[in-house]
Amino acid sequence: MHKGDISGADGKRKTELGQDPIREIRLIEIHPSPENEKLYRPVRDDDPDIQKLAESIREHGVLEPLQITLDNFIVSGHRRFTAARLAGLQKVPCRRCDLRRGDDPDEFVRLLRECNRQREKSFEEKVHEEVVSVNPEEAYSSLIEHRTRASIINLETLEIRETKVRAKISKAKGPFLQAIDRFLRDNRRFLPLGERSIHYNLLNDPPLRHASKPHSTYCNDKPSSKSLSELVTRARIFGSIAMDAICDETRPIETWPTWRGIQGFIGSELDNMLKGYWRDLMQSQPCHIELFVEKNTVSGIIKEVAMRYCIPMTSGRGFCSLPPRRDLIQRFKASGKDQLLVLMATDFDPDGEEIAHSFARSLRDDFGVDGVKAIKFGLTAEQVQRFNLPPQMIAKEKSANRKRFVSKYGENTFELEAIPPATLQELATEAIDSVLDIDAFNAELDAEKQDAADLEIMRRRMVAALEVVQ
Repeated sequence: MHKGDISGADGKRKTELGQDPIREIRLIEIHPSPENEKLYRPVRDDDPDIQKLAESIREHGVLEPLQITLDNFIVSGHRRFTAARLAGLQKVPCRRCDLRRGDDPDEFVRLLRECNRQREKSFEEKVHEEVVSVNPEEAYSSLIEHRTRASIINLETLEIRETKVRAKISKAKGPFLQAIDRFLRDNRRFLPLGERSIHYNLLNDPPLRHASKPHSTYCNDKPSSKSLSELVTRARIFGSIAMDAICDETRPIETWPTWRGIQGFIGSELDNMLKGYWRDLMQSQPCHIELFVEKNTVSGIIKEVAMRYCIPMTSGRGFCSLPPRRDLIQRFKASGKDQLLVLMATDFDPDGEEIAHSFARSLRDDFGVDGVKAIKFGLTAEQVQRFNLPPQMIAKEKSANRKRFVSKYGENTFELEAIPPATLQELATEAIDSVLDIDAFNAELDAEKQDAADLEIMRRRMVAALEVVQ
């Protein structure tokens, strides 16, 4: 009898695993089994567990050989195969079973199921396995029937109308696209950025929207911003710009941290145990400090600075509603300090100036904080001159705050997005540093480093203790 076979009482051949010697086989010669995705979930490159496995393989190699058929289809090891590819391996250790996938499909599916008996599976995957177990000869037809029944939607669905194919990007759009790409590359550390940030920074050195039309210079109007939006959309679809390079702060998306089972969750929790510590770096400061920004389009840029100092930040999205102001006051009262200091960033236009004043005034008058002090670190008249910002629009005629602004500054207005992200961060940093007790802040930083060292020792002890219990 061949060493790869054993005979059961029913006389049918069964396939024995683990008897063939281990050999190194090139990844390009190995084929994932199509049936694996029919029985189980697809193995994805962006799965956190797969990425963690890739890191382990990068450091230690593939510790458990893959099981493959004589014609190099994977029976056991699809996750290791994917992780090894992500880790950059050229070859992986394998054992062969005495079976060709094409010769005996039923036996191959049974073997695939047996090799995955111990893996963590969803309810749907377990159902698929049982369908295969009950009647191997009709496995695929039963599986398809089950999937069809499970996928039936009893509600009326939307009829998707005619096909719409995006127009290719012409050569005439080349200079326009290059200007966008240049801005994104120069500010890659701040990605993703919103279209408004791109729009206002293009005004500093405006490209032609169409290379063969000399009068199509990019400007601060609706046709230009619409052309920008259309070009950015097509460029992302066609791969000229990374899909994740652009964000839309006005349309938040909520997802939930789900897991396929408790094994991955436990591993993640152990890896992150005691790693979420933040020391209150502001606790030694004489004043309670808060940051306020007018709009979400720049909040992500300033948030990075706020996080570095552990300073709370509020994004008002225009004239801020009452609950965020109430929450700010509650933080101030909880700090036990006598002085409230608010650092603000708003547009340099009639409404932007009034937003800053009304926010501070509300904290004083609506909530009775007599000691509130407000500093506008951007955008100011002085900064407009210093950075030589081009005018972006005329003050709105309908604005109730127009008369006061125009009498003092003139009709030209400027938005926060006109300042490059790096410069905006520098302005926020300078403003914070100017009001800090630097010695007290550095002392807190030193204490945080010691806290981190103490926590790491404790974390390792706890993980070791849990592993012993397991």
